[in-house]
Amino acid sequence: MHLISKVALATAAVLTMVGGALATGSQGTGPPGQDLTVVGAERAGNKDGTIPTWEDKKDEPLPGWSYGKYRGDFWKYKDERALFSIDASNVDKYADKLSPGQVQFIKQTKDYRMDIYPTRRNAAYPDWINENTKKNAAGAAKLSADLTTLEDAALPGIPFPNPKNGAEAIWNNLLRYEGIGIEWPRTLTAVSPRSGSSDWLEPAGPQVCYWPWAKKGTTRPSEVGREYMYLYFSYDTPAALAGQGVFQIYPFGKVPETFFYFPGQRRVRRLPTYAYDAPQIGFENQYPIDTVWVIMPPIDRFDWKLLGKKEMYIPYNTFGMYDFNARLHDTLWPKFLNPAVRRYELHRVWVVEATLKKGMRHTAPRRTFYLDEDTWLALVGEDYDASGALWKLREGFPIPVWELEGVMDHKAYVHYDLANGRYIQDQGTIGTGKDIHWFQEINDPRFRADFYTSENLRAISER
Repeated sequence: MHLISKVALATAAVLTMVGGALATGSQGTGPPGQDLTVVGAERAGNKDGTIPTWEDKKDEPLPGWSYGKYRGDFWKYKDERALFSIDASNVDKYADKLSPGQVQFIKQTKDYRMDIYPTRRNAAYPDWINENTKKNAAGAAKLSADLTTLEDAALPGIPFPNPKNGAEAIWNNLLRYEGIGIEWPRTLTAVSPRSGSSDWLEPAGPQVCYWPWAKKGTTRPSEVGREYMYLYFSYDTPAALAGQGVFQIYPFGKVPETFFYFPGQRRVRRLPTYAYDAPQIGFENQYPIDTVWVIMPPIDRFDWKLLGKKEMYIPYNTFGMYDFNARLHDTLWPKFLNPAVRRYELHRVWVVEATLKKGMRHTAPRRTFYLDEDTWLALVGEDYDASGALWKLREGFPIPVWELEGVMDHKAYVHYDLANGRYIQDQGTIGTGKDIHWFQEINDPRFRADFYTSENLRAISER
């Protein structure tokens, strides 16, 4: 089932490529300037011309877009056609530009394909965020001695544009700019049927995320009580989960504080271990907490190694995954997401390997993440089981966010279990009728720290 020998060979191929890139000087160190962008990416394209030069141009919509209209209709390259497709018939030809998990999934999944489009390096940050990133490159950003906690940084900005280790690279992902907050009027988590069944799990409800350090200007972690993120979610369907709600408060590097409201008991419970690989409530043990958005903190159970860079086909400009007007199961097929709504491009990625620390516990003792060099978004992730076999594959689907001056972000993502054949699609808006809304500035009680108390969770849950 796990094709262990094939996975080992594919992993070795990836590491050989990464090592080669480092040996030839992959432009990953040194201050930004002629060779590197402010966030540490290579400005130049590749030798083949399949990755273009980065031109520092913010992505802008075609005339007529405003929030509430489907974004894909207003992207300047919306009519592009795929250059070619990768499927089981030709995957070996392109394996050096795929991850081991992508290769295995293609080989074992009938009719699955990846459509490859021209590469668009349309990711850029506003000048005020670039100024914070420059401060961090000059020494403003610091991790704790064990590399698990962000001690200081000029935010919002990339803390470590020239990372020295894997932990710094992962913190770049966790601290990419997503505005001060995001609202999902309704988001749906879909879990595909068990073997022999046709019944999907489809819990849904509203969600809000708030990043207190992400307001315009410069903010230090100490100025926001060292809180990294606040999250609110509640269920309105199915009946078994309806009325449940959760608040999570994530510090910079520590276990989140979680409050869960159970309507049957009419009380809020504190869940002290609702983190890491703990299964999310209501999903048949298919959905660990720390797989949301490909990776979620805290990261202290692992040692993080920066392996280097490689060219790789990754999801990019995947507007189809944000089509809130689409019918759910036109997008979510029984075994995988409809290929027509996924778009892949060739980009350079940083490869980071996580290995479980001695004495720690996790269902996936080894994990690999692939971070886009222009954004630090973790767009592909893989988990290995205790026997060393490849187990799970995740992909995040990024788009330029025009409310945030064209900053690239991803929320919708997919999580494939390579062993049991089931998958999860989450954090998107397919079939909900309303778009995600990113906010650069907003005056709303849900985007304040004092909203996230156990007393308030009970109050809003019982209205």
